[in-house]
Amino acid sequence: MDTLRAMRTFVNIAEHGSLTAAARALDSSLPAVVRTLAALEAHLGVRLMNRTTRRIALTDEGRSYLESCRQVLSAVQDAEESLKEGAAEPSGPITLTAPVQFGLMHVAPVVTRFALQYPQVKLRVLLHDRVVNMLEEGIDVGVRIGALDDSGLIARPLGAIRRVVVASPDLIAAHGEPAHPDALRGVPCVRFTGASSLAWSFHINGRAVTVPVAGNLEFNHIAPAVDACAAGAGFGLFLCYQVRPQLECGTLRVVLREFEPPPRPVHIVYPHARLLPGRTRLLVDWLARELGGDTAAFAPDPA
Repeated sequence: MDTLRAMRTFVNIAEHGSLTAAARALDSSLPAVVRTLAALEAHLGVRLMNRTTRRIALTDEGRSYLESCRQVLSAVQDAEESLKEGAAEPSGPITLTAPVQFGLMHVAPVVTRFALQYPQVKLRVLLHDRVVNMLEEGIDVGVRIGALDDSGLIARPLGAIRRVVVASPDLIAAHGEPAHPDALRGVPCVRFTGASSLAWSFHINGRAVTVPVAGNLEFNHIAPAVDACAAGAGFGLFLCYQVRPQLECGTLRVVLREFEPPPRPVHIVYPHARLLPGRTRLLVDWLARELGGDTAAFAPDPA
């Protein structure tokens, strides 16, 4: 039995959550993956996974062996990478995902500079506002805003982004600057399709409170909603980076600062660090350095 090959197969099954997905990731057949797992379990004399028609779950022995496999495979990969360093520049494919607006404003320029520096790396950038399953969709690196679920991915913090209520100076002059979130009940609000369409969240006296909002404009994309707020169509709730250009030039102003909910964390996420190819590690470090120092993305808005 090829033990290293069997280890790779086992790790892929564990990380992808199914035999079929692992076969696809390994460019192998399902029967071959099943045979390899069975042979590995027979060789070790223990059951590594409990398998049903719907799901696969690691046994206690499987969880322990998984970490050992990752360490062994990492050592092999590091040895191979060390021999290749200096012999050739980084090369190969990387797929990266990020939220649409944050990706357009901040991630895409950073990735473009990386591509210019390392032309042999083939980058594919996917901008989505949904949370993708990175393992199932073959994505190597992600930038995510908000709390992370327990996905088993490695998360590298970049910073945190405030959620702010904004309005144009003319609208504030017409309706007065709200002193409390409840004041938004009687003023027009530009809403964004989704959870915050009918109510906005605030932090009042140490607890989370939602306030109903209304208005005659609702968008499913950030950019026109920002433009509508700058035109005076209503108050708006945005992540700070989304309205920073308008805040800097004065077409929008932040209100209700003292009632803002906690900032949303931003992370780079990627599969288990011990199995990262060298080119992917290089990109992760590049993103952490470039995005982590991007004051336009994380600095507070101008007072």
